[in-house]
Amino acid sequence: HGVTRPTTETNGASKPTYGKSNPFPAKLLKNVLLNKPGSGKEVRHYEIALNGSGLTYEAGDALGVVPVNCSELVDDVLEALKAKPDENVKFGDNIMSLREALTHYFDVNKPSQELLAAVAKAAPQSELAALLAPEKRDDLKKWLWGRHVIDLLELLPAPMPVAEFIPLLKRLAPRLYSISSSPKAHPGEVHLTVGAVRYESHGRERKGVASTFLADRVGDTNFVKVFVQPSHGFKPPANGDTPMIMVGPGTGIAPFRAFLEERLATGAKGKNWLFFGDQKKDTDFLYDELLTGWQTSGFLTRLDLAFSRDQEKKIYVQDRMMENAAELWSWLEAGGHFYVCGDASRMAKDVDAALHKIAETVGGKSVEEAKTYVAKLKSDKRYQRDVY
Repeated sequence: HGVTRPTTETNGASKPTYGKSNPFPAKLLKNVLLNKPGSGKEVRHYEIALNGSGLTYEAGDALGVVPVNCSELVDDVLEALKAKPDENVKFGDNIMSLREALTHYFDVNKPSQELLAAVAKAAPQSELAALLAPEKRDDLKKWLWGRHVIDLLELLPAPMPVAEFIPLLKRLAPRLYSISSSPKAHPGEVHLTVGAVRYESHGRERKGVASTFLADRVGDTNFVKVFVQPSHGFKPPANGDTPMIMVGPGTGIAPFRAFLEERLATGAKGKNWLFFGDQKKDTDFLYDELLTGWQTSGFLTRLDLAFSRDQEKKIYVQDRMMENAAELWSWLEAGGHFYVCGDASRMAKDVDAALHKIAETVGGKSVEEAKTYVAKLKSDKRYQRDVY
């Protein structure tokens, strides 16, 4: 393996340490659209250079990305405030222009509770004002869906003074993405697999802050500020002989590309089974050549695919699990590890339910025994989830 050489220091100035509090300005090497024309999705593969950062990561870790807001959205906010972009504002101990603060430091998408309260007070006739009572929480949540800071500013009878507005904003937070590469397969690089969020609501085009920053806006400078967020336990089995079952539909494929690259690089002999799903096989089979190549070579023991829109009845990854329940159970009984990555609210719940069902139907366990069995898989760190 590589030999670590002592870093030569000039004038006794040591190199800065990069991390969460001091993210590394990394060069974006590649931005590739993974979906084919005609897809309803926009998932991109990014390759980022870590040379000179001192940052290291393992398969299963996440990468923190410091996003930059969309300049058009910032323009709209400035317009709604009727404010001068070069007006000075304070951020922490720093003085900067209002445009810079709104571009780099404040969240101009998600409104804070304080901003909601201030707007409701200034616009008592607005529909928002009626929704702030504690018992209206669910209605407020519905109303807020697809509405951002700009929509609140447009409810005001008169523009809010900048000095009042700035303290009501949340800070722009880094976004964490599951890393989709093994450092052994791509030394000096880190890869991400990210779906760009774009939709229309209430007459405006909306954009996910970090996902469209990566897709559209890094190009301006080619640099993206990053840090590594180590995962706690979400990594391939320590023993290379252990069977591994991975359920990662959509962008949930990310860490499993990393897991498989890691196992290939280390010559692990354990069996590998991947469940992948998305909308349409022709347009949404992410990393299709890589995965089918691994399947052909026998490195990927099983590849089970679920494309929901390719047939009349929607088929999902949990349906494929149930179809293969007996074999899945035998992998678990042989000490296999079970991993899930992706959407927490629906998919991960359905996969969890399928796992319990398999313990009951194939394992012959009662509902209570199946719960105990799955709980033990978790406590033995054999059932790991990376859900969001």
